[in-house]
Amino acid sequence: MECAFVGCGAVARKYARGLDAAPLSVTAVCDRDAERAATLAADLDATTYADIDALLDAEDAPLILNLTSHEAHADVTERALRADRHVWSEKPLALDVDVARDLVALAERRGLALGCAPINHRCEAQRHARTALADGRLGTVRLAYTHAHVGRVTEWHDAPDSFLRVGPLYDGAVYPLSLLVAWFGPVERVRTADAATPWPDREARRPERPSHVETTLDFASGPLVRLTASFYAPHRSREFTSLECHGDDGSLYLDDAGDLGGEPGHRVAFGRQGRAYTPMPLQHPSRRTPYLAGPERLAASVRRGRPARDTARRAAHVVAVCNAVERAAERGMAVPVDGHGVRRPDRRLAVWGRGGTDEGDGRFVGPPDAALRLPPVGFGCSRYRDGEYVDRRDSIERALDAGYRFLDSAELYGNEARLGEILAAPGSPDRESLLLASKVWNTNHAHVAEACETTLADLGVDALDCYLLHWPDAWAYTGPLRRLAELPVEKQEALTFPEDADGERATADVSLAATWRRMEALYDRGLTASLGVCNVDRATLAALVDEARVPPAVVQVECHPYRPQRDLVSWCHERGIRVVAHSPLSAPGLLDDPAVRETADEMGVSPAAAVLAWHVERGVVPIPSSTDPDHVVENLAAASHRLPDEGRERLAALEDPEFER
Repeated sequence: MECAFVGCGAVARKYARGLDAAPLSVTAVCDRDAERAATLAADLDATTYADIDALLDAEDAPLILNLTSHEAHADVTERALRADRHVWSEKPLALDVDVARDLVALAERRGLALGCAPINHRCEAQRHARTALADGRLGTVRLAYTHAHVGRVTEWHDAPDSFLRVGPLYDGAVYPLSLLVAWFGPVERVRTADAATPWPDREARRPERPSHVETTLDFASGPLVRLTASFYAPHRSREFTSLECHGDDGSLYLDDAGDLGGEPGHRVAFGRQGRAYTPMPLQHPSRRTPYLAGPERLAASVRRGRPARDTARRAAHVVAVCNAVERAAERGMAVPVDGHGVRRPDRRLAVWGRGGTDEGDGRFVGPPDAALRLPPVGFGCSRYRDGEYVDRRDSIERALDAGYRFLDSAELYGNEARLGEILAAPGSPDRESLLLASKVWNTNHAHVAEACETTLADLGVDALDCYLLHWPDAWAYTGPLRRLAELPVEKQEALTFPEDADGERATADVSLAATWRRMEALYDRGLTASLGVCNVDRATLAALVDEARVPPAVVQVECHPYRPQRDLVSWCHERGIRVVAHSPLSAPGLLDDPAVRETADEMGVSPAAAVLAWHVERGVVPIPSSTDPDHVVENLAAASHRLPDEGRERLAALEDPEFER
């Protein structure tokens, strides 16, 4: 779609950076500063105008990007709308709520699209933070603190006059306010507000509105929010545009509510009630949302024949909030706020599983026609580590807090009842946000219904997302395997590794085909959404797929650079079967291998993270298991890294057909 820039300052340059990759083309630019307009026009191969009315008369571009100074936004937007142009405006939409409301009404009457920055609610860190709200970990959110420390614009901005005229509310506070309204719906009233004018005596240019504002807001959906907006507090202070939400069951911290992404690091953290924050790493490489993303979405709505005005309605409400804060500070009393048609959002979240993703934060990799969609990295819940059994409660809780949503369990692990207690505890995600997998042990091939029902009872859930055969081999039945973790080790071993009179493994005459039919019966009963099988070779798997009425959706095998399972992975992906890698890091010597270490050094990550990133790139889901709190977070963050070409080649060269554990 053709568009025109009105305003050719620093913000226009930021929008222009994304034009090469955007479905928008700039035909004209307009600015009262002729030299500035000519410079930008030359870069964009566009026609130059010094007057917006002249541009609107001469140009047919259907979309106007209003990138003027704060107080000019409303006038430019109105002129463009009256010329029957769609408009995207930089924030704020206006400085007066009545003017903002009239602009939205004008766009509606003329059937035009009207959008307004900021677009922070669609950026990666903010979307990631929303997952913690949507999956129920915080419980009911009743309190939040947010900051907008714009800093002394006379010290860091080339053209601070517009900022000084509008004050920190209409510039900085717009970011957290827009995000909170997108998350929680409209503000109902301003409870209290105070405005002051701290400013250095040495500064000749001073704000025309209060330089520091503090206010408390009631949101219609419940949260009480304390907002601080300041031109005095430095923009490099610890709290820039941070946001902290507190609920009955936990807290959420977002370090920059206005962040556009594109920088590595942990920007979101979650803390269960009374506990320290756990970083929530992204599960895809960080990427910056371009300024043009807002106008692009607006243009797309026009092409669909449904011109969007939702961001404009939200922007008008934010203006109403800012106006109300000013009145509350002047009058020393509470002030109600009109919702302006902003609705309380649907806070449900699409979940991992069949046909779902996680709100777009994680990135599905693997066969596009897979029956079961999985997060890039899962978490193994086995108790067996380094030759002994260990308690996993703390590490599993840490994993859930960090953002793991695929938990791999098994009746052999003996701790599913403890896992169920964790899942039922305050601060854990809702069931709908999790993908739970468990496995029937070798002694229960003739008793898979009993095993599955026991697992479901221990986990406290009605159904699994995937139920797998732990091994294709059937062993002698030893009775129900319940709460093995509570038994002496000798008793656990006797139940799970039965021996005959000669001390050999006691097997059972149960075929894999017969066992699979029992598994399919569980699927028919709705006790599991999908089926899977572990520790099989390609020939065994192919035979099972040929005979199965309900084919396996997941295959779990030992996989790592020494044993990459190339043929099996390729065969599965061709058939839409997901491959899960158990023991992805535990191959002897793997993490000390020079090729792994060199690759990790190039990436600036640990050897473990490099190996896990190798899995993710191949469309294989690793399920690392760790009891180290830092490693738990680091392993999940591995999905956000990509291997360099040289590193990919080094790891590929590690394949060892003779590898034996």
